[in-house]
Amino acid sequence: MALTPPTNARAPREAHRIDEAALGRWLAEHVEGCAGAALTVAQFRGGQSNPTYWLGVEGGAGGDLELVLRKKPPGQLLPSAHAVEREYRILRALRATEVPVPEALALCEDGSVVGTPFFIMRYAAGRIFWDPTLPELGAPEERRAIYAEYIRVLAALHRVDHAAVGLADYGKAGAFVARQVERWSKQYEASRTGEVPAMEALMRWLSANVPARDETTLVHGDYRIDNLVFSSGPRPEAIATLDWELSTLGHPSSDLAYACMGYHLDLPGRGGLAGVDVASLGIPTEDEMVAAYCELTGRDGIEAWPYFMAFGIFRLAAIAQGVYRRSLQGNASSDDAGGYGAAVTVLSELACGIAGISPR
Repeated sequence: MALTPPTNARAPREAHRIDEAALGRWLAEHVEGCAGAALTVAQFRGGQSNPTYWLGVEGGAGGDLELVLRKKPPGQLLPSAHAVEREYRILRALRATEVPVPEALALCEDGSVVGTPFFIMRYAAGRIFWDPTLPELGAPEERRAIYAEYIRVLAALHRVDHAAVGLADYGKAGAFVARQVERWSKQYEASRTGEVPAMEALMRWLSANVPARDETTLVHGDYRIDNLVFSSGPRPEAIATLDWELSTLGHPSSDLAYACMGYHLDLPGRGGLAGVDVASLGIPTEDEMVAAYCELTGRDGIEAWPYFMAFGIFRLAAIAQGVYRRSLQGNASSDDAGGYGAAVTVLSELACGIAGISPR
């Protein structure tokens, strides 16, 4: 039976078409089992930052294979953004830990093959829940189990000894929050397309109120439930954690806040839990999620929680601004990227409310 793309993949967008013949030749040389194979390419839904493709490899020396290619986008890129090389490195490092990740197979830093650097990983077939209310599931206990696994994986990541897995130099230790506020403020300024008063107020407040208590672990940086692939069986097991572009050494509370942002949001095309009666669905409340994380990591609580939540939403707003700017340049990775401009205002005003400051 011929391999067919997953339902969330389709023909590549015009701006993201790649030289399939050149890719096939490279795969034959660098990925075991690909020699002599026929290649089919489809682009995944999502991947707003780094375009991601499903590869069907048929009739090769290793039999039929399903792979994934993740690459830098075309066009002019912001400094240090779209670091697929770092994604490849952390995937390789985490393979022997309790954190489920796809098997990373090969890295290509030569931009002449498909236009930009990329890496290849094995496709993890399973379920991705795009809507955080999990409408596909019928029973409250099923939803609760999925969220328990969601928080378990995050806690497992934060327990990894990053030096022991070869990632001691994966980022700077200490002062993560202050550096991130500065970094994302600069990224926002570099991709600015107009005036958003709430973003200005938020950047000032975040810079002046960095929490005193510091801590350093591996952090994912974009930890959402749709960045996990779950097994298709009855047991809700996470089999792969995706989209590691923003991973680094950082403060674990920033990751936890990002994981819980859905309780404050309902974004077009992304959904959220804001205004949802989560208890009736079997989904834990935000407080229950934080308590479960604290139990798994041996903590008494999370200090400065409103700060970390406001910071997480601010960073999401800065990312949205970058996506919107790329849409104006014609380089965005999906068709709905143009709507991200309005999201910047909505997100920054929400973060100001959480921080208790005026959005002006």
